[in-house]
Amino acid sequence: MDFSRIGVVVGLTAEAKIVRRRFPMIEIGGGTSAGAEAAAQRLIERGAQGLLSFGLAGGLDPALRPGALVVPEAVLTRSGPIPTSSELTSELGTPSSLRVLGGEHIVTSAIQKQALWLTTGCAAVDLESAPVALTALSHRLPFGVLRAICDPAERDLPSAALSALNDQGAIGFLRVIGAVLAGPGQIPTLIALARDAAAARRTLIACLAQATGEVSRLPRF
Repeated sequence: MDFSRIGVVVGLTAEAKIVRRRFPMIEIGGGTSAGAEAAAQRLIERGAQGLLSFGLAGGLDPALRPGALVVPEAVLTRSGPIPTSSELTSELGTPSSLRVLGGEHIVTSAIQKQALWLTTGCAAVDLESAPVALTALSHRLPFGVLRAICDPAERDLPSAALSALNDQGAIGFLRVIGAVLAGPGQIPTLIALARDAAAARRTLIACLAQATGEVSRLPRF
């Protein structure tokens, strides 16, 4: 498959840096579902012949640990489940029977994650996959999802992490510092989140390296 014609939607600038190693057509949604929808539309206007939702995800399935690769068979959207393209996803990893939930806002608490796991059966949640799936469907284009688990199901997200992003998907360190000063009790959770995000990024980097034949297999986390 010609990856140069696949448009990739990410939420964060850090994710864009990873995927740029293999995919030249990238748009950043800025960490919102509305931003992701606009990013997907921009890629279509640029001539994308397929779409990929790429980056970190929140775990809903308690069995998925930080760094776990998620290549789902479908995305659960407000319009129902939309299957991914097996041709596209098989180039990136082994597609699984898992489904990803297309969230419209960040799922912040372990209680919320547990409720979504029980009611939807989805293994993970992110903000870009539903807009990507719906945009691809409306244009009759193939799409796929390549995600790695960052925050596991049992973890609450600290408020400092939620306030960190700007509209361009970059981390505003002054915002983080201000939030930490206002609530220093968040520091241990922030450290754990940073460690798990690093594991997720390593998984994504290794997956792209495997897709390009640079490594023979993915590392285990």
